[in-house]
Amino acid sequence: MNILFHGQGLDSDTWLAAIRTQLPNADARCWSDGLPNDWQADYALLWHPPAELFQQQTRLRALFNLGAGVDALLSLPGRPVEVPLIRLRNAGMAHWMCQYVLYGVLHFGRDFDRYRAQQQQHQWRPLQSRSRESLRLGLLGLGALGAEVACSLQRQGYALQGWSRSPKSIEGVDSYTGQQCLDSFLSRCDIVVNLLPATRDTHNLLDAERLAALPSGAVVINPGRGSTLDLDALLDALDSGHLRGAMLDVFAEEPLPPEHPLWSRPEVIITPHVAAPTLVTEALEQIAADIEALEQGRFVPRVDVEKEY
Repeated sequence: MNILFHGQGLDSDTWLAAIRTQLPNADARCWSDGLPNDWQADYALLWHPPAELFQQQTRLRALFNLGAGVDALLSLPGRPVEVPLIRLRNAGMAHWMCQYVLYGVLHFGRDFDRYRAQQQQHQWRPLQSRSRESLRLGLLGLGALGAEVACSLQRQGYALQGWSRSPKSIEGVDSYTGQQCLDSFLSRCDIVVNLLPATRDTHNLLDAERLAALPSGAVVINPGRGSTLDLDALLDALDSGHLRGAMLDVFAEEPLPPEHPLWSRPEVIITPHVAAPTLVTEALEQIAADIEALEQGRFVPRVDVEKEY
């Protein structure tokens, strides 16, 4: 069995070592090291690969995307559409995502943003705290990560509602489905967390009209995909005072250009796409199990190319 690795920005030595540990009988090689002309991979583990990879590797049986977001790989020219595309379904990412979202909820829910502003003014002024039960939290996206985040927040005592494009049922979560319910959902969110994938349907989903549907003083937390949030509309909503603040981990253009006005907004927290990093060992455990299943002819969940996730 031949396995090819390519990971833009990833430590190839670490990944190759993990592949060889989990799949000791495989011949694992790195694209950037160069390959013999007659060497063909059975499986490819990829993160932002070059298009020419698919011109040279013509016998692939499955593609493993080394992250939750598959939009870059789906749009890559030359990707063999007949080859199954499999994404990481958790691989330790849920643990990190739960922590990230909880931090954002606590930061704004406990008024730490306002206390930070007071500190800059040398002010000592306790504020009336809101109970967890009265803070209306909304999750955009109730897939694998969304369900984990929902359970994590429930354990902290928060009441939740969620929105998804297709019906989802999570115990304790008041669920909304479809575009016709989106504004109603948003109108009930003091803090909205975006965990939706990047697709044609979610592009700029949170535009000026949707942000206006949020209650005055609401907060946007986006650790999902950058293309979902219209940054110009966000800036306008912050300028008008309609939105209280935002916590942003992902952007349509990354890195966020240094001249972008969001950098200087005191009510905005910016992190460099670190909300839910892929854990190498956990990722390879899933991939090894999936390869074993494929070798045995068993079904493995794969990306629905039409739905784009």
